[in-house]
Amino acid sequence: MTPLLDIQGILAAGRQQTGTKAFHMAKLKKTGFTVPRTWCIPTPVYEAYLANTGIRDRIGIELNRKAFDRMRWEEIWDVSLRIRNFFLTTPLPSSLDERLTRELAAACNDFPVAVRSSAPGEDEKASSFAGLHASFLNVTSPASIVTHIKLVWASLFSDAALLYRRELGLAVERSTMAVLIQELIPSDCSGVFFSRNPANSRQMLIEAVWGLNQGLVDGDIAPDRWHLDRTTGRIEAHYDPKRSHCIQAGTGGVERVALTPALADKPPLEPAMIDQVREAGRRLESLFEQPQDMEWTFWQNRFYVLQSRAITTSASKDTDDKRTWYLSLHRSYDNLKALYDKIEHCLIPKMIQVAEDLGRIDLSALSPSNLCAEIDRRQAVYDHWVKVYWADFIPFAHGIRLFGQVYNDAVKPADPYEFMTLLENTGLKSVRRNTLLEELAECIRTDPGLARTLAQHGRAPSDHRFSRLLADFIEEFGDLSCTTGTGNECQYGDTAIIRILLAYSQRSAKRLDPSDPGTLEDSYLKAFAPDQQTYAKDLLHLGRESFRLRDDDNIHLGRIEARLHEALQEGQTRLSAPGNNPADLACLTKIPALSAGALNADTASASGTFQRTETGEPDTVSDRWFRARQIVGHPAGQGIARGTARVIRDPGDLTGFNEGEVLICQGVDPNMTFVIPLAAAVVEARGGMLIHGAIIAREYGLPCVTGADRILEYIQTGDRVTVDGYLGIVTCETSPD
Repeated sequence: MTPLLDIQGILAAGRQQTGTKAFHMAKLKKTGFTVPRTWCIPTPVYEAYLANTGIRDRIGIELNRKAFDRMRWEEIWDVSLRIRNFFLTTPLPSSLDERLTRELAAACNDFPVAVRSSAPGEDEKASSFAGLHASFLNVTSPASIVTHIKLVWASLFSDAALLYRRELGLAVERSTMAVLIQELIPSDCSGVFFSRNPANSRQMLIEAVWGLNQGLVDGDIAPDRWHLDRTTGRIEAHYDPKRSHCIQAGTGGVERVALTPALADKPPLEPAMIDQVREAGRRLESLFEQPQDMEWTFWQNRFYVLQSRAITTSASKDTDDKRTWYLSLHRSYDNLKALYDKIEHCLIPKMIQVAEDLGRIDLSALSPSNLCAEIDRRQAVYDHWVKVYWADFIPFAHGIRLFGQVYNDAVKPADPYEFMTLLENTGLKSVRRNTLLEELAECIRTDPGLARTLAQHGRAPSDHRFSRLLADFIEEFGDLSCTTGTGNECQYGDTAIIRILLAYSQRSAKRLDPSDPGTLEDSYLKAFAPDQQTYAKDLLHLGRESFRLRDDDNIHLGRIEARLHEALQEGQTRLSAPGNNPADLACLTKIPALSAGALNADTASASGTFQRTETGEPDTVSDRWFRARQIVGHPAGQGIARGTARVIRDPGDLTGFNEGEVLICQGVDPNMTFVIPLAAAVVEARGGMLIHGAIIAREYGLPCVTGADRILEYIQTGDRVTVDGYLGIVTCETSPD
C-alpha cells in the first residue's frame, strides 16, 4: 500500500485503515462539500514503523511499570513523556522515509498543511477523542511533516488519551493511528457548529473567532456564540465577548496576534454567513444520520468544512471522575504566563502576610470562647488556601511539562528528562532551608562543648549564637515537625531540629554542586529561529518559575497550616489543664480536631504523604523477601546507590534518620526534605518527575525512583537495598531470616 492516500485512496482503504476523521473528509468531498486538499497516512504505516523500530516493545515496558489504575497523574505524565520521546528520536525505516518524503513533496510541498490525528474509533458516537490526540498547524516541508506525523502517532499515548482509554475500557496496546494531512486554509474566521446544542437539545450552537480555530480549541480566545432554534434556525441569543486577539499562521507554527480595532468591534460572522454554517451543519447531520460537531472556516468569502464528528457525551457515569479536572491542568503558554503573574505577585504575598498576621496573635491570652472562634477562623483560612492551591498552584506546575515538551521537540535529546537540568538550581526554599541547617550543623562541628550540651539536654544556652540562629530558622521555616495536610505531626518542638542537626554534624558538610546548564541552554536556544528567540527564553523562564514554585508553594501553605496547628495545640493544652470550666470544655470539644483522641489518631495527610496503602503483609519473611527482590518504578534521578532502608510510615520516623540511609516513603512532603542531605537515595511509592522528593533529590544529585508500587509492603527499615535511578528499579539485597 502507498504510504500516502488521496481522497479516492481513502475511500477505497476504508474507515478501519484511515480513521473516522479522514474517512469523513473523503465522504464530504465526494458528496460535494468544499473541503481542503486532503491526504491520509493509513494505519499500516504506523504498524510498520512500530514493528521495524522496536518501539512497540519499549512502549510495553513503560505501560507495564505499574498497574495503570494505581498510577497517579504525575506518573501518567512521565510515562507519556518517555513514550513521546521514543517517537521523536526514532527515525522511520529508510525505505519508508524515502518513499513517504517523495510522495509528500509531490503532493503538498508548496503550501502549508495541518497534520491531524485520525484514529480508528476516534470521533465515533460512543467515543469522542476530541482534543486528546495531537493536531499541528502550518507545517511547511516534507521533512517537518514526517516529524509531525510521528508526534501525532505519539499522541495515542498522551496522558489525556491514556486516561480516556482507561475510562472507556479500551486496550491501549491494540490502539492504532492514521494521520490526516490537509491544506492549511489561511482563515479569515473560523469556528465550530453543533447541530444539536449539548446543553439544550432544542437548539443549535455556533461558536466563532477571528483567524484560525486554534485559539477557540485551546480555550485561549473567547468566541462569539449564537444559540439557534433547531427547527426554525432563528437566533435566540448571541454572546458578544471582548475581542482582542486571534490566532494566525506564523513562523514554524501559529501565533497570537492583536486584532485591529475594526475587527475587535464586530462579530466574526454576518447573518448570511450564519445561515451558511447552519445549512452545512444540517446537511451533515442528514448525511451521517446523527447530530454533528462541525469545524469550519471562511477564507476570502468561501466556506470550508474542516472536519465533522458525532456529538457525544462522556462515557463515564462516575460523578467522582477527575478527568475533566485533570485535563484542565494542561494550560497554554499565554494562560500560564497570566497564572504566574497571579501566583507570584498576588497569591504568595497574601499567603506570607496571612501567616505573619496569624503568628502575631497571642493564643495563650485568648479566652476559651475566643480561642474556639480563632480555631474555626484559622480552619476556614487554611481551607481557603488549600482550594487556591488546587485551583492555581497545581495547574501552574504544567509549565514544567510545557517547557519539557517544547525542549524535546526542538532538541530531540536521547534523555527525555534532559530539560530538567535547565530548571534546577533555581533557589528552592527547601534548599535554602537545608543550607541554613548546614550552617547550624557547622556550629556544632566546630564547638565540641555545644555538641555535648545538645546531646545531653536537647538545647543550647539562650545567649549562645546557635540559639539565636535556631530561633531565626524556626521563625522562617518552622520546627521541621509539621507536614502539610494534618495536625497530628506537630508534636516534637525544636527537639526534632536538634536531632537532625546532630546527625548533620556527624558527617562532612554536604554542599550542592550546581551543574552548568550553559551548554544545554545554548543548544536549546539555537534550535529556534531568530524571531522565536524571545518566546524560547520566556518559556525557559516560565519553566524555571514553575519548577521553583512546585516546591515553594507547599512551604507557604505549610506555614499557614502550622498556625492552625498552633491554635489546636493551645486548645489541647487547655483541655488537659486541671479545673476546667464545663462550658469551656464543651466549647473546645465541639471542635472536631479536639474531640476525644482526634489529635492522636493515625490520620492520613491530605497530600497523601503518610497515607497507609498496604493491602496486607505477605505471609512469611521469605515470601516478602522474594517478592521484593526487584521493584520497578519510574526513573526520576540518575545514579546508583546502596544503603540501609529507612521506611517512613509516620512523621516521627524522620527524626531517627541516619547518614547514608535510603529514604523510602509514600511520598516526600516538601516539609520533609530536610533529611534529603543525609540520604543515599530516595524512593517514593508515589510517582512522577514533579513529586517533591524527586525535585529535591535531583538538586542534591541523588538517585531517585518514584512510583515504586507497594514498596512499603515489601521493604522494611534495615533491609539492604540498591536504587537504580537510571532504570527505575529498587533491588532488595537482604536475605530472609
